[in-house]
Amino acid sequence: MAYKLIEGGGVTTPQGFLAGACYVGVKSRKSEKPDVAIIYSEQPASCAAMFTTNKFCAAPVILDREILKKGKARAVVINSGNANAATGTQGIEDAKRVETEAEKLLNLGEDEVFVCSTGVIGQKLPVEKVLDGVRRIVPELSKDKGTDAAWAIMTTDTVRKEVAYEMELSGMIHPNMATMLAYITTDAKVDASVLQGMLKKSTDKSFNMMTVDGDTSTNDSLFLLANGASGVAIETEEDKAAFAELLDSICMDMALRIASDGEGATHLMVVEAYG
Repeated sequence: MAYKLIEGGGVTTPQGFLAGACYVGVKSRKSEKPDVAIIYSEQPASCAAMFTTNKFCAAPVILDREILKKGKARAVVINSGNANAATGTQGIEDAKRVETEAEKLLNLGEDEVFVCSTGVIGQKLPVEKVLDGVRRIVPELSKDKGTDAAWAIMTTDTVRKEVAYEMELSGMIHPNMATMLAYITTDAKVDASVLQGMLKKSTDKSFNMMTVDGDTSTNDSLFLLANGASGVAIETEEDKAAFAELLDSICMDMALRIASDGEGATHLMVVEAYG
């Protein structure tokens, strides 16, 4: 099925999604990029996620795996510059504080906000700085700030990575991962169990076939939020197949971009194996 690229589109292109970001000093100022971001759905959303296979996973991954079990979420809070990994029970408590503060300010219920971190491993999260960022961002969430959020999740990569597509149905815009955080939004309505199955298959074809430095990260996470704001439901087998095809394309696109730019990479090599 044909789908169309939306020039300049990103995570807030689908209806009902807002974002924001700011600099609070988790990263050094020389980066001149924001280091805390929020992606927010104005209405309840089904969710799916894939996480690192590294047995030594970061505090936010431990927290988010539990939140995912409910199949519903409204927002993601992300910080870069500090991975909140190898931080013990204190790290989990800090991640939970960020989640709880965001839920309070966004007027959400418990377990409706994912928390993600990326950056230096083994250092305590400067949680007060992250909380300050959340308090500053929430009143200024906007359709126009998806790109700010894309800047905020960057660490060693030098180019922000955003993409948006639209397609017509029977009427949607829509890891072995390699040191990555990635976020996909759609304003279609999709059941959470269906989303999870699709995302796993797409991940296996893309992010899980990619390597940058030979390591899995403690923080690798990929999220897909579907809030149904378009009024279009993915229910028929034909529509599910079309949506899955587009999801495959998005994941492959992003995987290639990450491999091209991660950890100081200067070349991209694609290997095809047969037999």
